[in-house]
Amino acid sequence: MPTVVVMDVSLSMTRPVSVEGSEEYQRKHLAVHGLTMLFEHMATNYKLEFTALVVFSSLWELMVPFTRDYNTLQVGSVFCSLRHSLATHNQRSESNRFPLPFPFPSKLYVMCMANLEELQSTDSLDCLERLIDLNNGEGQIFTIDGPLCLKNVQSMFGKLIDLAYTPFHAVLKCGHLTSDVQVFPRPEPFIIDEEIDPIPKAINTDLEIVGFVDIADISSPPVLSRHLVLPIALNREGDEVGPGITDDTEDENSANQIAGKIPNFCVLLHGSLKVEGMVAVVQLGPEWYGMLYSQADSKKKSNLMMSLFEPGPEPLPWLGKMAQLGPISDAKENPYGDDDNKSPFPLQPKNKRSYAQNVTVWIKPSGLQTDVQKILRNARKLPEKTQTFYKELNRLRKAALAFGFLDLLKGVADMLERECTLLPDTAHPDAAFQLTHAAQQLKVASTGASEYTAYDHNIAPLQTDFPTTGTERM
Repeated sequence: MPTVVVMDVSLSMTRPVSVEGSEEYQRKHLAVHGLTMLFEHMATNYKLEFTALVVFSSLWELMVPFTRDYNTLQVGSVFCSLRHSLATHNQRSESNRFPLPFPFPSKLYVMCMANLEELQSTDSLDCLERLIDLNNGEGQIFTIDGPLCLKNVQSMFGKLIDLAYTPFHAVLKCGHLTSDVQVFPRPEPFIIDEEIDPIPKAINTDLEIVGFVDIADISSPPVLSRHLVLPIALNREGDEVGPGITDDTEDENSANQIAGKIPNFCVLLHGSLKVEGMVAVVQLGPEWYGMLYSQADSKKKSNLMMSLFEPGPEPLPWLGKMAQLGPISDAKENPYGDDDNKSPFPLQPKNKRSYAQNVTVWIKPSGLQTDVQKILRNARKLPEKTQTFYKELNRLRKAALAFGFLDLLKGVADMLERECTLLPDTAHPDAAFQLTHAAQQLKVASTGASEYTAYDHNIAPLQTDFPTTGTERM
């Protein structure tokens, strides 16, 4: 996950710190020392992490945009008061909204250049705790244990590294073949919402391949997250020579050459999956599976990736229960046919399902486009097609609410308003009223905060005093 480092460079950071020795230190020097330690760790163990540096005081400034070059991530000078921002949090307009919570999953770690006693003597700790609350409780506040000194700052940043920036090393197994790998980014524990007492589930450090499936059979399944799988080569003494980096370019090239000459199962697996067009099903834990596959970045470069399925015995319904899958040799006859011209998947359900209900499915863009075009065609034939128009409109509205596709409702509302402006002079006056009414109802539903967003609510035709001769009735 990309990292944004936000450093306070206000005047309070220039307060002197009394440390042993003749050299004078300020709090910003302690912060720079801690960040240097963090960047050095990431340069060695989190080489693929994108990191940006922002500084602030009364204003903010982007010093270093997202980069993997940690030599450029140097502390600079910048310039919002946190206390004032939180005080005006509820009075801000949409154009000047408070940045928290972010519109994406994130964790906020606050590294305080002060000990807990100092923070508790002011309202600073309350402000920082409110920041974590605004970020949906995701994050943590770190304080210096004991007096302010370089050693205690290192200890504090060490706790952050252990919590958030420790590389995830695992052993990839397939029968008697094994390979030490690093999974990047580090897989986060998953909490099952359906459980009464939810417990975070973490993947095992032993990743065992239980079988192989054609890419066409597994299709494009829903996954929790995607990760790079990088081989970790070991030299004869057992020391790691990859995938980390070294300070010296010659040493790095030498280490890469050594690693390239050592046979590695991870490299063999990647090449085999790429050539054969298959994926490897890997067991992450009890009743928890994922898949390994080759994904191309470009025509010449590809990577071994791992996607995590949702925990459970049957994460992909069209494959059935994972524990019941077996090798082709166990079947009485080849399920793929002698010429490899058929497939046993998807599995057919035991109970025949009733398809009397007209379920809206938008797997392909053409399905959504067709439904929108139906509404527009009926809109141009109002008021004769009033009943059909509102029937199709409510069907699309319910599907959009079920999928959380609120932007679609606003988009269709804009289309209906445009159709209203394009009505010819000979059009029935009721058509303009119905289009305006339907557009307003869709816009209200698109806000997501109204009684009109209820799934069972139907948009009814606007009652007008115009003659209804020749029009359909609801």
